[in-house]
Amino acid sequence: MSKPAIKALSILELLQSQRQISGADMSERLSIDRRTLRRYIAMLEELGIPITAERGRYGGYMLVPGFKLPPLMFTNDEASAVALGLMAVRSLRLADTAPSVASAQAKLERVMPPALQGSVQALRETAVLDTPEQRWSYSGAARPALTGELTALALAAQTQHRVRFRYTPQDGEAMQREFDPYGLVFSHTRWYVVGMCRLRLAIRSFRLDRIAEVCETGAVFDKPDSFDAAAQLQHAMATLPRPLPVQVLLHTDLASAAREVGRYIGPLTEVEGGVRLKTTTTSYSWFARLLASMNFDFTIEGPEELRDAVRQEARRLARLAEYQA
Repeated sequence: MSKPAIKALSILELLQSQRQISGADMSERLSIDRRTLRRYIAMLEELGIPITAERGRYGGYMLVPGFKLPPLMFTNDEASAVALGLMAVRSLRLADTAPSVASAQAKLERVMPPALQGSVQALRETAVLDTPEQRWSYSGAARPALTGELTALALAAQTQHRVRFRYTPQDGEAMQREFDPYGLVFSHTRWYVVGMCRLRLAIRSFRLDRIAEVCETGAVFDKPDSFDAAAQLQHAMATLPRPLPVQVLLHTDLASAAREVGRYIGPLTEVEGGVRLKTTTTSYSWFARLLASMNFDFTIEGPEELRDAVRQEARRLARLAEYQA
């Protein structure tokens, strides 16, 4: 490839990677003078690539917004990052992404130079992204969320437009809800949308795998300043009403407790002698197994049923430890 063509492609790559870049900056990066730069810009424009120039102190060159460049160019590190990103998409519980991921991977590898193609294929064939399991979940497997609903809710949250959707609770009939989406959270293999429920006039979170037929209502809303969707979902999960009370003193520090238990299990309060976990559960047997998996000691402050469940779990572990095939 001739040197002018390489320079022109280098300019195109710079324009792709930045919203706007000054002529002085491009000239310095490419080690060419401003006159030569303008000649290369003219070459690209003759090829049909729309480049605009803004004059003035804060001006510069930019591609026309929305223009899709053929071909899309990546550095080696960028291509590897895209390949890893495609691998990660598989774990995001979206029902209709598998064909798109396979197609995107094939297109990416088809245009790569052989050395980089081998590296990316090695990543795809040997690397595994181990996502957290749903240790704390009390419900069964959920159907994957749909990318259409995810995209519609993301756009509504970004533009602060109220939506209407059909929501089907775990044990109930489908109902229409109007909702102000503040943010989306992917947590423990599931997608949630968090915001203001117009029916309850309170902050609520809804699972995306139970949402269908999302549409904007035409109304707009104001999102609270500094709203943290992830923190709100965490609090909602930790304080879900369940029938069986639990209170345990964990003999560790707050950071270790949060890392081991997860703040979704229940509120953690730092007290003298450790961290208190006061929550509820649907199963003392399940909670006993959770306690047995921790890397620090604990004191059960109540109830007696939880102590019995832990004793039963201890007997089971002792029996398994002595078992010989």
